[in-house]
Amino acid sequence: MSILTTSLAEFAAGPVSTTSQARIVTSLSALDWLAVGRAGAEEPVSRIVRQMVLGEGGLDQARLFGGGAAPLRAAALVNGTVSHALDYDDTHFAYIGHPSVAVFPAALAIAAWEDRPLVDLLEAALVGMETSIRIGLWLGRQHYQAGFHQTATAGAFGAAVAAGRIMGFDTAQMQALLGLTATKAAGQKAQFGTMGKPYNAGIAASNGVEAALLIRNGFRPNADAIEGPHGFGATHLAAEDTSSALDGLGEEWLFESVSHKFHACCHGLHAALEAARDLDIAEPEVAEIRVKTHPRWMSVCNQSEPTTGLGAKFSYRTVIAMQAMGFDTGLPGSYSDKICADPRLQSLRDRIKVEADDSLSETQAQLSLLRRDGVRREATHDLLSPVPLSDREDRVRSKAAKLIGADEADAIWSMLRTGGRAADLADRLTD
Repeated sequence: MSILTTSLAEFAAGPVSTTSQARIVTSLSALDWLAVGRAGAEEPVSRIVRQMVLGEGGLDQARLFGGGAAPLRAAALVNGTVSHALDYDDTHFAYIGHPSVAVFPAALAIAAWEDRPLVDLLEAALVGMETSIRIGLWLGRQHYQAGFHQTATAGAFGAAVAAGRIMGFDTAQMQALLGLTATKAAGQKAQFGTMGKPYNAGIAASNGVEAALLIRNGFRPNADAIEGPHGFGATHLAAEDTSSALDGLGEEWLFESVSHKFHACCHGLHAALEAARDLDIAEPEVAEIRVKTHPRWMSVCNQSEPTTGLGAKFSYRTVIAMQAMGFDTGLPGSYSDKICADPRLQSLRDRIKVEADDSLSETQAQLSLLRRDGVRREATHDLLSPVPLSDREDRVRSKAAKLIGADEADAIWSMLRTGGRAADLADRLTD
């Protein structure tokens, strides 16, 4: 058995020593996941996938965002897709993946069905998300650059581990589970910009649930199918960086550094928006703004003159202009065709210049503001800069309040922090 599979299986099945910060960040991600899922429940992709699943019928085993119930696998498919529909969920930059949307749908489906306490759900989700990050590091950037979507590939392993942990799998079962997931995990970056991207998150969650259910029922796969000549790594262009994947496993929780989105747009824009926030830019005083960013974002989110709300979510010039004009970039409804056609926004947008700077990392941006009075101010922001936990909590809870209402967000947060049953959380998937 390979060292990667053995080590991850032992970690996934064994007792874990979690930190206070890891537990709080997991609860914040649970609140964030549920809020963005509810906010995205009526997106076109959400309705299509939910209608398909409800049309098939089956046992009402797990609740769905937007209403209804479905079998466990199908519920994970719907809830993973729906919660990624707005692309407003958390991101981990160590492997460029979205941990929560793959893992929480799988963990919640199983935990609620088995009537487990919330503390078990949150611990299993944390272990699953940590596993997805570790698998993502093992796969490496070349896997991502080749066209594989880490949220779907690495995420499927995390979803499976979370489901298996809730089911009480031992190390041997976890090894088999990882091996079986290796033949299911899939997802392409070619789907970016289409309904296929959120669907990738859904299939990761569903694949994890399916693999766990099969292993529990005695399914016997090749348990060592991740590594080797014909394994997942070899066939999916993995770097197979075992050292990075296992460094500090069980002692250091990489999930603690997950990045929550506070702007409802491409994550590549967030460092610039945070720098603009630091400068407190107001439209009437702007003579010129210069934005410097890592070169990779120039082809991802640098649409110069978008005409649609969706295009605005991938435009430095548009989102910086929106923020300077007082629009809340944390609300999905702020991005519209109407705002793109606003002459005042177009005038300000023309005063914003964007350029690549390879001295900046992928998580950094630098802004230079020239005011009409001749004063020049600059700010740099790095999304990986440590954020005090209290500040992170305030911003995640504020975001959730905007999306689902303050009373509902507070009630869910109280539940996550004080305990209850997983089924109570599942009841909150709809208002």
